[in-house]
Amino acid sequence: MIKIAALSGDGIGKEVVPGALKVLKALDLGFQFLELDAGYDCWKKRGENLPAETISAMQECRAALMGPFTTPIGLKEYESTVMKIRKKFDLFANIRPARSRPGIQCIARNADFVIVRENTEGLYAGIEWRTPKGACALRVITVHASERIARVAFELANSRKRRVTIVHKANILRQSDGLFRETCLDVSKNYPEISTDEKIVDAAAMSLVASPETFDVLVTPNLYGDILSDLAAQLVGGIGLAPSASVGEKYGAFAPVHGSAPDIAGKGIANPIATVLSAEMMLDYLGYRQDARRLGEAVGKVLAEGKVRTPDLGGTSKTNQVADRIVKELSMR
Repeated sequence: MIKIAALSGDGIGKEVVPGALKVLKALDLGFQFLELDAGYDCWKKRGENLPAETISAMQECRAALMGPFTTPIGLKEYESTVMKIRKKFDLFANIRPARSRPGIQCIARNADFVIVRENTEGLYAGIEWRTPKGACALRVITVHASERIARVAFELANSRKRRVTIVHKANILRQSDGLFRETCLDVSKNYPEISTDEKIVDAAAMSLVASPETFDVLVTPNLYGDILSDLAAQLVGGIGLAPSASVGEKYGAFAPVHGSAPDIAGKGIANPIATVLSAEMMLDYLGYRQDARRLGEAVGKVLAEGKVRTPDLGGTSKTNQVADRIVKELSMR
C-alpha cells in the first residue's frame, strides 16, 4: 500500500486539501493518507511548525500532498515551513506548468509551457545578515545544483515539444548567473535533439506576456522562477488554477502555487482546482499515469462546462461543490 502524507497547512489549505483528497479517494487506488500537522497554526499551538513526528511520518510516505503555509512577516525566529521541507527532503526541482484551458477566460489562449525552477539555493539559501547601516544577502549558485536542475528541464522537454529556454541575468550578474548559464549550456550538449535558447530574465517576462505559445520548458534560478511562475499563472486564468511539484531524487511534494489567503479562509469559497491538479502531478510522479490523465480530463471537463466555479473564476460555487463535481465526472469515466 502506498502511503501519502497530507499536510493541509494554513488558511484555505484546510479546505482545498480535503477537497483534493476527496477526489483522490474517488479514484480508489488504495492509497493510505496520513494527515499531518505543520505550518504557522501548528507553530502557534506547539511552538514548532514542522514537528519531528510529522517529518518521521513523511519519511514513511512515497510523496506528500500539501496545502499553502503562512510565513509571517517580521517574525524573525520563524523559518518558512515549505523551505524546511525542501531542505529536509532535498526537493531541488520546482516544476510549475502553465496551460490555457477551454472555458477559462485568460490572456494567453494557446499557452502550454513549464517553468523548472532550482529550488534549494540562489537568494533563497537564506544566508543574510544585518549591518550597522543596512542588510546583506548572499546569493549562492553552484555547478552541482545548476547541473541537476538543467537535467530535469531537458528530460522534461524530451517528453514535450523539445525546447528549453535558459533564463538568467548573466549580462549583469556575470559570476553567479554566468555560472548557471554556462552549466545549463554544458548540459544541453548531452541533448542534441533538444532546441536550446536563452533569455535575459526581464526579456523572458516580456516574451511570456507577448508570445507565451513560443515557450516549452524554461529553466531558471530560484528567485526568477518564483516570480515568473506567478506571472505565468495569471496568463492562463489565475493562481487558483496553478499546481506545482517539488521533487528530489527520492521524494516529491505537491502543492498549489497560491498562498494561504487568510482573507477568505473558513468561508468555503477557495478554489480547489490548483490542489487537485497538484494531485494529478503526484499521480504521474508515482507512475499512475493513466489515472493522472483521467483526473486531468475530468478537471478539464468541469472547467470547460463552467457550471460549477468558485468566485475567483466568476462563479458562486463552494470549494466542496467543485470537488464533488469533479468526483461525479470521474464516476462517468
